[in-house]
Formats: sequence, structure tokens, C-alpha cells
Amino acid sequence: MRPCDGALTRNFRTLFLGSVATIGAGTAEAQDQRYVFDLDPLLVERRDTFSGAADRATSMYVSDLELERARTGDLKDVFAGIASVSVGGALPLTQKIYINGVDMLNLGVTIDGAAQNNRAFHHVSANAIDPGLLKQVRVDATVSPADAGPYALAGSVVFETVDPEDVVPEGQNVGGNLRLGYSDNGATQQGALTLAGVHQGFSWLGYVKRAEGDDYQSGDGTTILGTAADLYSYLGKIAYQGPEGHRFELTGQQLDDQELRQFRANFGGLGGVVDNLRLYDTTRSSYSFTYENVLADGLWDPKLSLGYSESEIIIPDPWDSNGRSGTWSASLQNTFNLGGNNTVVAGIDHQKRFGNYTSPTFGEDYREESKVYGIFAQARLEPTDRLNLSFGARFDHQEFTGLNTASLDNSGMSGNISATYWLSDTFAIRGGLSSVFGGIDIEDNYTYLPSWTYATLEPSRAKNATLGFDWEPGNLKLGGEIFVTQIDNARSGISNFDFESRGFNLGATYGWSSGFARATLSHSDVEVNGSPSDTYSAQDFGAPLGTVMAFEIEQDTGLDGLRVGGGLDIALDYSTDSTGSELDLEGYEVVSLFAEYTPPARQNLTIRAEISNLFDTEYADRASYGADYLSVTTLKEPGRTVSLVAIARF
Repeated sequence: MRPCDGALTRNFRTLFLGSVATIGAGTAEAQDQRYVFDLDPLLVERRDTFSGAADRATSMYVSDLELERARTGDLKDVFAGIASVSVGGALPLTQKIYINGVDMLNLGVTIDGAAQNNRAFHHVSANAIDPGLLKQVRVDATVSPADAGPYALAGSVVFETVDPEDVVPEGQNVGGNLRLGYSDNGATQQGALTLAGVHQGFSWLGYVKRAEGDDYQSGDGTTILGTAADLYSYLGKIAYQGPEGHRFELTGQQLDDQELRQFRANFGGLGGVVDNLRLYDTTRSSYSFTYENVLADGLWDPKLSLGYSESEIIIPDPWDSNGRSGTWSASLQNTFNLGGNNTVVAGIDHQKRFGNYTSPTFGEDYREESKVYGIFAQARLEPTDRLNLSFGARFDHQEFTGLNTASLDNSGMSGNISATYWLSDTFAIRGGLSSVFGGIDIEDNYTYLPSWTYATLEPSRAKNATLGFDWEPGNLKLGGEIFVTQIDNARSGISNFDFESRGFNLGATYGWSSGFARATLSHSDVEVNGSPSDTYSAQDFGAPLGTVMAFEIEQDTGLDGLRVGGGLDIALDYSTDSTGSELDLEGYEVVSLFAEYTPPARQNLTIRAEISNLFDTEYADRASYGADYLSVTTLKEPGRTVSLVAIARF
């Protein structure tokens, strides 16, 4: 761990305020641009190429303003206010994401078109992402279209990183921004610099972020060992877009976290021991190349995506463990624009996944590999003004190679159908069904055993259903759905089990000229082999979440440039009713507040103050592992934390 003494803290504060003042003063006169971000997800949704399609009926979009606020935070901040997306684990390294109670490992996840979900070690996250990189986030819950790619068993999540054109102000060739932040709980300090340029169709972007600090304290004042921030994040992007709309884009990003963590990083301790720490040296990287014609609107509208993503986890002690997993992906598709909102997307795709564990000290080297070749088509049609239909199919062939050169080949069809019907101008009913071939996924490489045989493994298949409604009277939007996901032959080591998550969601969104409010509620129950599940039995597939709620509100104050708001996260008491659980899950309520100021005379400067966990609630997020076991000390969330963030744009 790197100690952060008082002198360093004071120096950072001086640097924080001095740098912001200098940049703000140096650019305000040269730039008369007000930085305004859409705060209603309904507005962001309209940028989606297939906005309004029936398969987007359960999709969730993160607003521009929410992403802007989360850039100096983590994935929990990205999905704040969306109760059906639960993020467990208080560290970026350990944050697991659950959609309707289903682990995101079972969804198709992409960053700039590159497939993710690189399973390495179940005590850390397979999808650690720096929110500072993000431009758009979309979650397709439960039923996923055929063009989402293979492994989209229970939906998909699409992340897109920021483009140079988003950073450079209109009329300039070069631009950027500097973000500096400080949080008192854990004395965490961070800075992020983005530089970008555009010239005659060419564009480039570079981003670097550094965050470091001490272990934070939970709500009751206990120092949670192994939680110090020590993170580096990088993004590079080069693109060319011709006058006819042909766009070529190359992106690379990397996230490094190297710090002492709990022996099991997603725990707060085991068996009452909370100081058993070891070094976790982790690296997440993703690279992608895409080609598309952003102006195409006819029958020829191709898109090519190539990608590689990787997770590496090195734990030197006690066994010199090295885990590396990665995914090569390629997709070639064409959108047939048939007129109006009628389209057909058809293409081919390929993914090669691998997991590798080595321990030079013990001479161990184990590897699993999966290759999937797919062909797909998805139709999105609007037969009448009131009816939207989406249906598609894909065929996948998988070649799986396990330890000791074990080989299994499987093939399967997948199909989906979704429909939305507007009974009136403001009220719609919607639903969807899907059956998805999952094949045999690679396991966490830290669990490989040389004695494994694979003769009894069967390919998985997911069956999904959702039925819901939307009511949109003016600026108010009310909606909800019931859902069920069943995964047959889910893999655990060299055996199979059946998994199920079912429940319902309710939500209300209201936007007005000077503010925005959203309330969401989600309830889900998970079962394994037909019985209620504890957190261990459902591991890597889901979590028993029960009922969680979220509320957020933002409001202009009437003072030019000053906006205030806050959020409320609630989890109700919940009993899993599982014979494996030893404890019921305790409920909690957490309040957060913020104030954000953009000086009228310095439109390129924004200062944000935030108080998280205002009342010092002692809790572990409902999606964190192990709260139903007496032996597990859960990874508690930070107590009251006062943060100051400044953004200067130039």
C-alpha cells in the first residue's frame, strides 16, 4: 500500500485548485460554449440506430449527465438509479454486475464492438471498466436479438467509448479536458487528462487517469483493509471519416490495478480474519477495429468489427499464480434498410475464448479454449403505426478444447421474438421470448484441476420470457415487466446444473424544463436445480437480490449554473429460503447528495461537491457476495464520503 500523508494531501489540494483556476482563466475568453448534457435517458435512447424497435422495449440507457457524473467514480455510479442493474463489490477490481438477478457473465458484453467477459477468477470482476472512458451505455435485459452475438444468454450490454469529435469543441482542431478529484474517506485523489484533435476527416484521442489513496472506512468507522485505490487507466483512439460517411476506427484501452487486497478480494474477510492480505496485480485491456458507413441508408450498409480483450490476474503469493483469459472476436454484417423503421440485419461472427492458468513454481500450465462460428439475421419491422415486431435467429457451431486435450463439438439454433403494441397514443403492451444456445463456456482459470474430465458436460441453453407495459402521458413515463430466465445445463467445473432468475421491475421517469427524477424498483429470486439458492450455489450465474429500489432527482436552483440533486438506494430485508444460507439479508437505506456549479463567466469549468452515504450507513451492497454466511465478512461499502471534483475543458 502507498501511504497518503497530510503533506501530500495538502499538495494535491493546492494542485487541484491551482490547475483548475489556470485552465479556466486561460480559455474562458476564447470559448463561449456552454457544456450541456442530456439528463433524460429518453433523449439518449433516440440516438440508438434501432431506437423504438420491439427488441429494445426492455433496454435501459444511461443518460449523458449520469455518465458525466460517474467519470470519476465506478460502475456503481454508472448504473445509479437503475434498480434492475445491481453492482456488488466496493472496488472496481471486484465489482460484479447483475441484470435482473443474472450475472453479466451470461450476457453478451462488448466495448466498441470487442467482445468481453474474460473469465479469470471469481473473486474479481471480469468486466472492470473505467467510466471516464464511456460515451454510451445500453443494457438489453432478458431477451437479446440475434445480432448481439454468441453467449448472449440473458441479454446484452453495449459500452461505447468517447470519440475525438465528442471532446473537441466546434470550430477548433484540438481540445480536451482535465478532471481532478479528491475524496476524504480513504484520502483518494485522482486526475484524468483527455486530449483530442480533428483535421480533414482524421481524428485522434488520448486519455490517461491515475487514482490512488488509502483504505477507506465503513459506516461504523471500521477501516476496511485491502481497499486502497491504486489504478491506472489509458485509452487511445484513431479514426478517419470520409465525406461519404466511411468511418474507420482503431481503439485500445487498458486498466491496471496493483495493490494489497483481501486474500479473497471480493470479501471483507473470512472466518473473522480481516487482515489476511496479498498482492493482486491485475490488467484489463481491450482493442477494437471497426468500419461502417455512418451515412448509409439503403440496402448496402455494412459494418465490420474486429476485437481482442484480455484479463490478466497475477497473485505472486502464496503459489505464484498467473491467470490470463482473452477473447478474439470478429463480426461482419449488413443492415438492409427497407424504408421507414423496417430493417433486416444479417451477417456472420466468430469468437475464440481461452483461459490459461500457470504457476511456474509448481510447473502447472492449464488451458481451456472455445471457438464459436455463427450466422445470424434479425428483422425489425413496423407493420402498422401501432405495432412493432422484432424476430431473429442464429446458428452457432462450437469447438471446445479442455484440459488434457479433451475435445467437445456442439451446434445449436437460437431464436427470439419481441412485440410492442400501442393500444393508444400513450399506452403500450410488450413482450418477448427467446431460446439461446450457449454451448460450453470456459471456466474460471483459477479453478482448473488436472484431474478434470468432460464426458458428462452438456451444452447450455437459456430460455427467456418477458411481459410488460409502458405508459407515457406527456413528460411522465411509467413502465414495468415481469421476467424469467432459465439456463439449463449451466456449467460448474465439470458438472451441469439448472439456474433460474425470475421477478419483476417497475419504474417511473419524469423530466421537466429544469430537472429530472427517476424511481425504479426491482425484485428477483434465483433458484438452482429448482430450489432457492444461496450466494455460493448461484455463483457466476446470479445472486439472490430480493427487492431493491433506487430514486434520483436533479434540479436547477434558479441561480445561473448551479444544479443540485441526490439519490436514495434501498434494499429490503430478504430471506433466500435456501438451505445453504445461514443468515437473512439485512436491508439498508443510503442517501447521497450533490451540488454542481458551472460559473456563468467560466462555462468551460465545472465544480462538483458530493456527499455519499450521508448518514454513515454500515452495509454491504445487496449484490456483494457472502452476506448469507456466518463465516464471511462482507466487503462493506464506504461510510460517509465527501468528494470534490473539478472539470476544466479547453
